[in-house]
Amino acid sequence: MTPTTAPPKSQNYTGPLLIIGALFFVFGFVTWTNSVLMAFFKQAFNLSTVGSSLVASAFFISYTLMAIPSSALLKRTGFKNGMSLGLLTMAVGTLVFVPAARAFSYPLFLVGLFLIGVGLTVLQSASNPYATILGPRESAAQRISFMGIANKMAGIISQRVFGSLFLTGASVAVGPQSLEKVVTPYLVLTAILIVLAGLIRLSNLPEVSEEQDDLPSDATSHTSVWQFPNLVLGVIALFCYVGAEVISGDTIINYGKAIGFGNDEAKYFTEYTLYGLLAGYLLGIVAIPRWISQQNSLRFGMILAIILTIGALVTDGFTSILCVALLGFAIAPTWPAIWPLALNGLGKFTKMGSALLIMAIAGGAILPPLHGYLFDHINPKMAYGLLLPLFGYILYYATVGYKKTSW
Repeated sequence: MTPTTAPPKSQNYTGPLLIIGALFFVFGFVTWTNSVLMAFFKQAFNLSTVGSSLVASAFFISYTLMAIPSSALLKRTGFKNGMSLGLLTMAVGTLVFVPAARAFSYPLFLVGLFLIGVGLTVLQSASNPYATILGPRESAAQRISFMGIANKMAGIISQRVFGSLFLTGASVAVGPQSLEKVVTPYLVLTAILIVLAGLIRLSNLPEVSEEQDDLPSDATSHTSVWQFPNLVLGVIALFCYVGAEVISGDTIINYGKAIGFGNDEAKYFTEYTLYGLLAGYLLGIVAIPRWISQQNSLRFGMILAIILTIGALVTDGFTSILCVALLGFAIAPTWPAIWPLALNGLGKFTKMGSALLIMAIAGGAILPPLHGYLFDHINPKMAYGLLLPLFGYILYYATVGYKKTSW
């Protein structure tokens, strides 16, 4: 991709942002299905909690493995062709679910999830910096919040659709016959992804440069991406955030069942997390940067997240479930705020910085199995104590870390 001049700030970005919003809808629909799949596969294959958490691991580890190759791919193909290719890769992954169901093969399902994650890595590598660039940087969190609304609305819809299909009834059947219900939905999803790939290819999505016009005076003296503390510390913060979001959203169904709720009740619990995230994004759109800065929204969100985590640990029953679900509201400012703070001032290193931030999504692969181990071997409730140091670090980044301009 040959860099072009970044579009002027006064340009109307409505069309391109609507296209990016549609892609964020796809991200949300596919990603948030994982919480249902974790509960469904746990029963269908008679897995441990750690075993079922491999759904998240297979999905999110692709971000670490493919982030830098994705950046190179986008440089070669451009945003539009890269996004189309990402959607087609996802379609291959969803199609793998059909033979996996017929063969009653959990490892083959994990391969499909990995391929879906590979496709999403390409899409995320393009869309997040794209949304950051299309307009003033101080309102980037607001634009990404709009994208987040599309993401979470899709997640809510996917919970309704797949929760009803896979988790309705007092129990889920065990054995090959239980997986027949997977085939038709994933064939439909495959067809939708292929159609979207064609539409993106035919769209008028413009190419833009990721290099900034407003570089700090000392930015041109940097010779390595690792010389930007705001980026490196931001990558760690994003790693913590994605792990925390997956734990709070994808494990809540299994947690509800562990403390006595049935499938028909527990299948809706991830929706509560998504409603919280949605409310947080809506508040961000209204308040940022009009009444509160990106940094302060991140600080207040982390303080609330710590309070809610402690609440989940010291309460019982539905109150504890509600505390976990409300984490969605508390952590909503995190993703939108970290991206512009971490990429600020990177200039020619923006592409590599974006790739490193995408790699940080591996938090969703590494931390849930650790939570699953604590869930199985210590206590389902106490396993959420793992969230406290994660939120504590993000609070450090929001207070001190993002300000660092040198080591």
